[in-house]
Amino acid sequence: MGGVPESHTGWTFLTNHARVLAAIADDPNVRIRDIAARCRVTERAVQKIIADLERDGYLSHTREGRTNTYRIEPGKVLRHPAEAGLPVASLLSLLIEDEARRAEYVDKSVAGGGPTAR
Repeated sequence: MGGVPESHTGWTFLTNHARVLAAIADDPNVRIRDIAARCRVTERAVQKIIADLERDGYLSHTREGRTNTYRIEPGKVLRHPAEAGLPVASLLSLLIEDEARRAEYVDKSVAGGGPTAR
C-alpha cells in the first residue's frame, strides 16, 4: 500500500481505536486487511478493536456475501470524562478533514508544487 508510513514506537496522540474508526468512516465497506495496513496494526488487533466498538455501541455491521458494511453511530458520545458530551461524529470530522489535507499535501508535493502554507 503506497504512502503508508513506517511503524512507529513510542506514544502517539490517537489510539488505534480512533484510527480504526476513522478508516471505517472513510470507507464503510473497507476490508480488515486494509484497515490493518492503514493503521499499521495486525488484522487480529483490528478484529478486536471492531469487536470493542460494536460491543460498546459505536459501530455495527451487516454482512452481504463476503463483504461487511459498517455503520458508525455518530451521536454516541466519547468515553473519556474529559470529552463528556462530545459525539463521535465530532472526532471523526477532525480526523477525516486531516486525511483530506494530508492527501492534498502529498498530491502537491508529488506534482512539484511543494506544501502550501495554511
